[in-house]
Amino acid sequence: MSLVDALNQIWDTILQVTSLFVIPDWGALIDLLPIFIFLGVVGPLMTLLPLGILVYQLRKPRVKVEFVEGPRLAEIGADGQPIFPPGLPFCRRDGLIFASGTTHCDQDGAELAVICPMCGLGRAAVIDTCSNCGLVLKVKPRAVAVRRAASGPKPGGAAVA
Repeated sequence: MSLVDALNQIWDTILQVTSLFVIPDWGALIDLLPIFIFLGVVGPLMTLLPLGILVYQLRKPRVKVEFVEGPRLAEIGADGQPIFPPGLPFCRRDGLIFASGTTHCDQDGAELAVICPMCGLGRAAVIDTCSNCGLVLKVKPRAVAVRRAASGPKPGGAAVA
């Protein structure tokens, strides 16, 4: 065997290996088409769907709840007068806004007022129906935590039954 025959044999081997990739067996590739469609279309969708759900769960808008105990000071307007929100009881004398369902001021015991959210008419907080538009603004007061007094029982003996 000469050098030229050896080189021709190597060249023929390279051409046979290359022909497997350049000139494929189309019948076998058509048989594999459902697998290619599954891997190319359904596979990425099955990957992106859980990823999209995860991103939504991490970035979705959340409600921020603030539980405020007791009265708060009303905002002061440009004219220097307190601004009271409609529907919440307020004490004009102290400039405090109370939680719904409160009828008397904690500071001085004065009766609170409420501005009707529908018509804007002011009325006493003990009245639950607006006399102008008839809106019933009845809010049940929520439970309040009761704490034991630090001083203990009253002096002088047993509690009155």
